[in-house]
Amino acid sequence: MKIAILGYGEQGRSAYEYWKKPGNTVTICDRNERVDLPDSAQKQLGKDYLHGLNQFDLIVRSPSVHPSDIAAANSPSVLDKVTTVTNEFLKVCHSKNIIGVTGTKGKGTTSTLIAKMLEATGYKVHVGGNIGVPPLDMLNPPAGGSIQPQDYVVLELANFQLIDVKTSPHIAVCLMVTSEHQDWHQDMPEYIRAKQQLFMHQTADDIAIYYALNDYSQHIASVSPGRKIPYMKHPGADVIENVVTTDGQQICNVSELKLLGQHNWQNVCAAVTAVWAVMADKIEPQILVKAIRSVLTSFTGLPHRLELVRELGGVKYYDDSFGTTPETAIVAMKAFKEPKVIILGGSDKGADYAELAKAVRESTVRKVVLIGATAPAIKAALEAIGFHDIVDGGTTMEQIVQIAHQQACPGDVVLLSTACASFGLFKNYKDRGEQFKQAVLAL
Repeated sequence: MKIAILGYGEQGRSAYEYWKKPGNTVTICDRNERVDLPDSAQKQLGKDYLHGLNQFDLIVRSPSVHPSDIAAANSPSVLDKVTTVTNEFLKVCHSKNIIGVTGTKGKGTTSTLIAKMLEATGYKVHVGGNIGVPPLDMLNPPAGGSIQPQDYVVLELANFQLIDVKTSPHIAVCLMVTSEHQDWHQDMPEYIRAKQQLFMHQTADDIAIYYALNDYSQHIASVSPGRKIPYMKHPGADVIENVVTTDGQQICNVSELKLLGQHNWQNVCAAVTAVWAVMADKIEPQILVKAIRSVLTSFTGLPHRLELVRELGGVKYYDDSFGTTPETAIVAMKAFKEPKVIILGGSDKGADYAELAKAVRESTVRKVVLIGATAPAIKAALEAIGFHDIVDGGTTMEQIVQIAHQQACPGDVVLLSTACASFGLFKNYKDRGEQFKQAVLAL
């Protein structure tokens, strides 16, 4: 079989390892002419990497490649040959105990919480998707030997994976959804339709969990024919008088949560709702509550999500590099009552900064350190509402951290939560966060 793999990132590499079998001829197609490829792979590189795909029997789309770009370079009929790592995994995985999590932000935290809670009940859990491990890497050998039928699989799934997914998991979870990735999607309705695919192919026996206070989330889950359970509202988990509660059971007080910020209450309640939905009929309530509570009172979060780097001279330095939208910067600011020096700016994804500027003015931000290509636009938005405590952060992370350090006073929080993507100054949000941590530790 002649197979084309479009894009050679992590999922493209995983696809190559999976499909390089006797009898298959695999061609890697990538825009980057200097991409480092296996010696055994055939290649089609450069600006025309998507052309001539009709010659292949199977086309494996990586998340970075939009289906419309494939059709435009060939013909719409070529899409009938397209699959993805996610589609293949859902087709061949031996376990049907699959929980898929989508949303604009919080997917990684919620997926990890679900996995840890299920592990605390005694089950083996496999976590992958958009977080960490490409799905096909969890199949070892590819026939599904490492995942047993009784195991659970938690998949974090972004719009890039979902836009052409053909199968929905037994449990589908939609978190808060806001405008995002408009540089990749045709428009906001397409972004919503992509996430709806997680629910579209469910059956009446499946479960759709959604954030009750978000219209987009409710609309996305509404396409499921399965049982729909809202969270932050009965009958799903909710915070009632500062206590995480579900099905009449009190889990823990929010003061006991190790995750910072009220936005994480949503992630907590989404995870509790999902775990309760699959475990309530299998485990005694008091045992299930104990397992869930043990996770919520110990899990401190994933790297680059409001991660405390150090305290120096009475100033706490937090890495929230994962936050790449104005909305995530706003919730990060709200997580701290202390006076703040916040680092904003990066590459442009077409976002509007009016609400961000308003949040800066209304919060305890003392100084804004601006960086990257979006600095002029954010500065204009801030000055338009009368906020002028703005400084230029420079062009290297060492400069950025030094300037933020100079602006901070004892009792302050220095917060890297840029409201923008990292490209231009950094490789990605992980690189930005790691450089921030290194620079802070070097102070």
